Formats: sequence, structure tokens, C-alpha cells
Amino acid sequence: MKRHMASALLLATMICPPLCAQEWARKMFETTTHDFGSVARGAKAEFEFRLKNTYVEDVHIASVRSSCGCTTPRIQKQTLKTYEQGAILAHLNTPTFTGRKGATLTVTIDRPFPATVQLHVRSHIHGDVVFEPGSVQLGAVDQGTEVVKTIRVRCPAQSDWRITGVKSANDHLSARLFASRDPLGGVSYQLQVRLDANAPTGYIQDRLMLVTSDLRGGGIAVLVEGRVLPAITVSPAPLFMGVLEPGQQVSKKLVVRGNRPFRITQVSAAGEGFRFETSSEQAAKPFHLIPVTFVAGNDLGRVVRTIRIQTDLDNAVAELSASALVSRQRSDLTASTR
Repeated sequence: MKRHMASALLLATMICPPLCAQEWARKMFETTTHDFGSVARGAKAEFEFRLKNTYVEDVHIASVRSSCGCTTPRIQKQTLKTYEQGAILAHLNTPTFTGRKGATLTVTIDRPFPATVQLHVRSHIHGDVVFEPGSVQLGAVDQGTEVVKTIRVRCPAQSDWRITGVKSANDHLSARLFASRDPLGGVSYQLQVRLDANAPTGYIQDRLMLVTSDLRGGGIAVLVEGRVLPAITVSPAPLFMGVLEPGQQVSKKLVVRGNRPFRITQVSAAGEGFRFETSSEQAAKPFHLIPVTFVAGNDLGRVVRTIRIQTDLDNAVAELSASALVSRQRSDLTASTR
């Protein structure tokens, strides 16, 4: 089945029209359009066009270019191996551009087959509203900790323009406004942003929406970034063991870190194929190296397991996905989807 899929992809690149042949590349992207909405001058405005290599062969991104100087694109990772994720970062140049802007980002891929993918962004940059600094940076926060950050919002000089409220789509983010007269005219606000102690672990990249008295312009977005750190982290996650033939064995190592010294009490995975060695990791320390061995069975296809790591650090548990691809003839595989 997988060999037929690989052949179909190869045949498509040879005989289909260019747009048809490049559909395989577009399918790797989660989305190809993004609207930044209304943002202030000097505000930090970025968006990740995320993609995932769902094929066996490496995917190499050769370049990316923008049709407008209002947006600067950047490749976060040029080479993606099987099941690896990457992104094209679109950075809006708010200090130097104002008004309604749009850009097309052209991504050029040269391996395993030549292809281009076009990504589209649009925005409205307000020249008379300024953020100092350009975004709310929460930084790295230990789980269970509350954090408060403040930025300044300078508004237009006309007396009838006001910020009337703040909306948040994240239940763990809230904000308060404190107004004062700006020495340069108009109104200045202190925007106080609070992340509560119940926020889940992971990256935070949310937008607060400033509601204004200008009914024509709508709200103005404020970027909030940070990361809530779990007591235990594991890398690499997810873990891909590679492409193996039946009976073949491969070993890799997991790095398990804690915010203070800890012991690993148990490592397990439901199902067959994975083994773990923890006998040398009995002492309490800030990080541990866990050897993971996978032995491919006779069943062909993708093998997926959940690895569960238990510790004595407040009984913290870490889970990650581990996978491998079992094939009898690795050399015949050109590409494979999930």
C-alpha cells in the first residue's frame, strides 16, 4: 500500500500540471492564510505557518520570499526528516509600515521534488497607536506561578479616542487598564496583563484585543508570549525511532529534566516493541538520560506508542509519543503519509 502511495506521488510530479504536482507540498501546511487584524505601530506581530513532513524522504526548504517589504519571512528549519515539524515565520514590520497591508510569501522546496507553496498575510497597522514595548513578554514561568507584566499604550491626540476595554480568548489571561494624560497630547494607558497560576504547561502566543471608541477601526491586537514550564520536560518529543525492517533494532536516548533534583520511579509504554534501561538513573539529579530500544516486529506500517515517565518530583508524570515505521524494503519507499 505504501509503495503504491509512493509511486503515485512520484508519478504525479512527472505527469501532472505544475499546480497538481505541487499539491503534496501544500498539504504539509496547517494553513496558508493569516489575518493579523488591526495592530499598533511598533507592535510585535508574528505568525508561524506550521508544516509537518509526512513523507519518508527528507524535505528541504530552499528559500522563502515576500511580495511586500511590510512582511519579513524566515525559515525556522530548512531540512525536515520524517514526521519532523517546522514553520515559516511571518514578521510584520510595524515600525516602518502603516495602513492596510498584504503580502504573499512564496516558499520554494527543492527536495525531494521541486515545488512552491504560496502563503498569504494581511493586516491593518495603526500609525497613531504605539505600544512600548511592542508586546507582552511573560517569559518562562513555572507551572503554578502567577505572573504580571505591564506595557504602555500611547493613543492619538484627539480627545474623543479612547480604549474602552480588553477582551481575552484565553481564560488564564486577564488585563486591566490605567489611563493618564500623555505629555505629548492624548491619553496614555498602562496595560497590566496577568497570567493566573492555573495556566497549563506549554507555549503561550495569544492576542488580547483592545476595544476602542472608534467604531470604524475595530479592536487593536496585543501579542502576549511566554511559556509555562512543567515540573518535568522530556526531549526529543515526539520521539521517532526511524524506518526499520522486521527484526531490526535501534536505540536512542531521552533527556528528562526537572526544575529541581528528582528520581525516576518508572518508565513504561503500552504495547510491544519498546524497552527502557533505568538501572543507572537511581540517584536524584536535575536531569536523567534514559536509553530507549525499539525492536521492529513483523507487522508492517507505522508503530505508535505512548511513553509514560513517572518521577518522585511531586509525583510528576511526563508522557510523549514514540513512533517507528516498519518496512520490508526501505529502498523502495519514496514517500509515505500517515
